Amino acid sequence: MSRVSLEGQVAVVTGAARGVGELLARKLAARGAKIALVGLEPDELKAVSQRLDTDSDFWYADVTDHVAMAQVAEEVKQRFGKVDIVVANAGVANGGPFLDSDPVAWRRVIEVNLIGSAVTARAFLPVLMESRGYLLQIASLAAITPAPMMTAYCASKSGVEAYAHSLRAEVGYKGVRVGVGYLSWTDTDMVRGADQDEVMRELRQRLPWPSNKTYPLGPAVDRIVAGIERRSSHVYAQWWLRGMQGIRGYLPGIIGAVGQREMRRFEPRLGSVSTGLVGAGGAADESVRGG
Repeated sequence: MSRVSLEGQVAVVTGAARGVGELLARKLAARGAKIALVGLEPDELKAVSQRLDTDSDFWYADVTDHVAMAQVAEEVKQRFGKVDIVVANAGVANGGPFLDSDPVAWRRVIEVNLIGSAVTARAFLPVLMESRGYLLQIASLAAITPAPMMTAYCASKSGVEAYAHSLRAEVGYKGVRVGVGYLSWTDTDMVRGADQDEVMRELRQRLPWPSNKTYPLGPAVDRIVAGIERRSSHVYAQWWLRGMQGIRGYLPGIIGAVGQREMRRFEPRLGSVSTGLVGAGGAADESVRGG
């Protein structure tokens, strides 16, 4: 599909204080888009907004809060006059054995990554219908392949993938295109936070190539921007992720067998795995909730 110029378009990015969201905002701004930043860290969001060489603003909001997000959508429309692009990027993660996981952190991953994405879409779809715009839902390799020690994250990303594919059929005839973005391990605060846990880091390093690498953030976000310009249904931040779609039906069985061997190997050390949300974004989420 041919690319659409982003000059003068209004893009909303959730989870925009750092990582994928922050760099995506900068790259969209560099292409002439006006930017609305949404997240839980007002000081960081303000700093990001001030660095953008474009018309921009920021909103403090929890993406799981229906009332707050509806208000954000209304204020963004008032501020910029329209909304052309929404990137549902906000997300958190935790790790460790399911049975030993912190039930509050586990539930929060589902709430932010899945429920928060749906709340975001519910708030902004009316204005996207007005502009015949584009909603990009950020998913993950975790939507394609299951992984032990990542039950909440895999469940949430599989959920947003299925939800976005379903939504595409509902709103496509109204002029709104819906895409799903897939990323493997990418150099963000979230991934670096997960790697601080020795067991989780070693488990990831034992994954087969190319899924055991951490990929640079810049090229990944460049591919996301190109997907936004094309209003793509599928956006792959690393080149090899497209090929995973063709074999995804075999992956649960393979991982179920190989994963048992790995879990048996690491069992004596599993008690040391952190059970809270990882990275600076996870810390910000826990701070807001008084965790």
